Amino acid sequence: MPRPADASTIAPSHGGVRVDRVVTSGTFELDGGSWEVDNNVWVVGDERECVVVDAAHDADAILAAVAGRKVRAILLTHGHNDHVNVANELKERTRANVHLHPLGRVVWALTQDGAPDSTLADGQEFHVGDVTLRVMHTPGHSPGSCSFHAPALHVVFTGDTLFNGGPGATGRSFSSFDTIIESIRTRLLTLPPGTVVLTGHGDATTIGDEAPHLDEWIARGH
Repeated sequence: MPRPADASTIAPSHGGVRVDRVVTSGTFELDGGSWEVDNNVWVVGDERECVVVDAAHDADAILAAVAGRKVRAILLTHGHNDHVNVANELKERTRANVHLHPLGRVVWALTQDGAPDSTLADGQEFHVGDVTLRVMHTPGHSPGSCSFHAPALHVVFTGDTLFNGGPGATGRSFSSFDTIIESIRTRLLTLPPGTVVLTGHGDATTIGDEAPHLDEWIARGH
């Protein structure tokens, strides 16, 4: 049975914009397997409006963190079911568009009906309060995996591309270890070392803490 969701506020904030984390639980399903998982859902905004990063398992818990604010967008880091399985419900209840990279639709379609409202493009920007989230296409865990960099908050939302301790899994369909390493090397580890990495599962880390371990990850492989 899924555990009750846990919500907390992650510092720092900027101009009244804060980051709230909602931890939800459910299952990840791919290649005929099913695994129990806890997911981080991120709600970024000020007192009036917000965006939601990923839509995992429990729409009520996510909406409790939204707390009546206008949802400007539902941004999906990738199309695996445990990151998108309440996206359509959130759309219905908030009237916000669901955004997914076009290469993510092949994974989305494995478990979800219909299609996302809008596509994500590398370099695209979303604005909430006085903060900008910039889309970074970081494939490897899946073809359409994206990260969202918020320079003013000194954070990057990496989904399942980069975790505390290394890259996300690449041993399943539609994934590539070489590609995820290239994404991490050329897109994420080039961010300022103090950038806080807010992940799709588990604890936060920083770019500076992870960067020295790149060669270890390559040697370790999948």
